[in-house]
Amino acid sequence: MSFDAENSKVYKVALSSIIKECQLREVYLPKDASEIMIERTDINRPGLPLAGFFDHHEPGRIQIIGKVEYRYLLSLDMEQRYHSIDEFLKHGAATVVFSSDLEVFEEFITLCRQYEVPLLVSKDGTSEFMAALISFLNVQLAPRITRHGVLVEVSGEGILILGDSGVGKSETAIELVKRGHRLIADDAVEIKRVSSKTLVGTAPELIRHYIELRGIGIIDVRRVFGMGAVKLTEKIDLVVNLEPWEQGKFYERVGMETEYCEIMGIKIPTITVPVHPGRNLAIILEIAAMNNKQRKMGYNTAEEFNKRLMGQMDETDLNR
Repeated sequence: MSFDAENSKVYKVALSSIIKECQLREVYLPKDASEIMIERTDINRPGLPLAGFFDHHEPGRIQIIGKVEYRYLLSLDMEQRYHSIDEFLKHGAATVVFSSDLEVFEEFITLCRQYEVPLLVSKDGTSEFMAALISFLNVQLAPRITRHGVLVEVSGEGILILGDSGVGKSETAIELVKRGHRLIADDAVEIKRVSSKTLVGTAPELIRHYIELRGIGIIDVRRVFGMGAVKLTEKIDLVVNLEPWEQGKFYERVGMETEYCEIMGIKIPTITVPVHPGRNLAIILEIAAMNNKQRKMGYNTAEEFNKRLMGQMDETDLNR
């Protein structure tokens, strides 16, 4: 099973969202921040461009002026500083942000107005600000897909439940919520690839916190079970495929081999759980979540059982 990002679509985030998230102070905006869109996740500290080296300069990046760049500009006389900033902004910048609450040079204000480049200030240190900004941009601009399924958090593990309509995904999710776990998304799960190793799932805003139960209708999980029963996002740690029980079909009984499915180039452990009357799927998924967590911590029950079994066989052979 493999899921790919939908048509390699380019996503954007409004500068107003970045300002709110990182608590930035506005010095100059050429227009309303909600109309200024950022498309790049990578950012830059423009030490070399300020010194006149523009090879590989990317105008679509957010540019961060930290203490090193600031000290360099302070070392220049007024005419040199003006020329340096002019050449830098002439080559383009999505936004310029001064970190560490540094005092903005008047030359920067004047030239940002001339070239219509947003100018902001962060009170946070450069490294701290860059880490927060990169993390936020990676989530907001991540490639994504939307798939039919249910996402729940069970014992700290994000479980993506897949299966045909009517197989019992939503009923299993509501039983898990009753048992103290949390719902992230029902019916449609928006999956984002936020790093080379991490997938995060959320619900489309329209159906967030809602779940559909056949025969009852739409349920607002947040209102019925409380705020502790829902969560906005969760990392996907395990994929569970629910399918109707087929007589004679082989199902994994020991768990020696770990199966994976690939979602946007990332391999996620997956299991298939057959569904038939009398099986308590909520308990099965609780055990699956705890077993998956143990495996990530280096303990594999199936391997330990196999070692004990082989040891018993060897002992029997020696006693013959």
